[in-house]
Amino acid sequence: MTIAIASYLLCALANTVATDPLASYEHDSFDTGDGTLTVFFLGHASLMMTWGETVIYVDPVSEHAAYKKLPKADLVLVTHEHYDHLDVKAIAAVEQEGTRVLLNTAGQKLLGRGEAMKNGDSATVCGIAIRAVPAYNTTSGRDRFHPNTGRDNGYVLSRGGKRLYIAGDTEDIPEMRGLGSFDIAFLPMNQPYTMTPAQVARAAGLLHPKVLYPYHYGDTDVEELAALLKDAAGTELRIRKMK
Repeated sequence: MTIAIASYLLCALANTVATDPLASYEHDSFDTGDGTLTVFFLGHASLMMTWGETVIYVDPVSEHAAYKKLPKADLVLVTHEHYDHLDVKAIAAVEQEGTRVLLNTAGQKLLGRGEAMKNGDSATVCGIAIRAVPAYNTTSGRDRFHPNTGRDNGYVLSRGGKRLYIAGDTEDIPEMRGLGSFDIAFLPMNQPYTMTPAQVARAAGLLHPKVLYPYHYGDTDVEELAALLKDAAGTELRIRKMK
């Protein structure tokens, strides 16, 4: 490759990043049979998804993206009211007329709008069936972060026969056993707030996801999880950079 061609390619890449605010984020796409699902890993617990023409944000937080430059939302999901999951400014930046914001009761009170969902509640947005499911800590001493009171949500999304699980801040709780299997699962992995690698591996054994993404993992050693799941038949572990 000549220096001139290399310089051209570098300039082209720089221009792409400059014009596409999502270009710098790792992302994966899936053919769901009902529109392509693309997942962008914005940072920590913040995700953006496009499912066909539908734009979804999960726990958008301002430090992870310039949300005013990103596509407007059809759906915003907030798992709970902690500052690293609910950001009033980030939600406002992606809202447009008709945006549905689904969140827990405490989050609705803090935001001052949106639709509160308790564990077990269901909704449908743009043809996506959404169910709020429990998320809480089970380890003594950690339960003060996310008590088992039905306060916090995880979310199950389904459309066109595909099922996604966004766990929120939780440990490997017994309720996971009744959720069924998933095409994609996002499981948190950082102490003391969520799961250890061993707990994530146990959760994977309950949920049987075809693709498993650890997220919210901070400084946790993802290689430990990879070692635990090396013989897990039917589950592909994908590690994506969460800025």
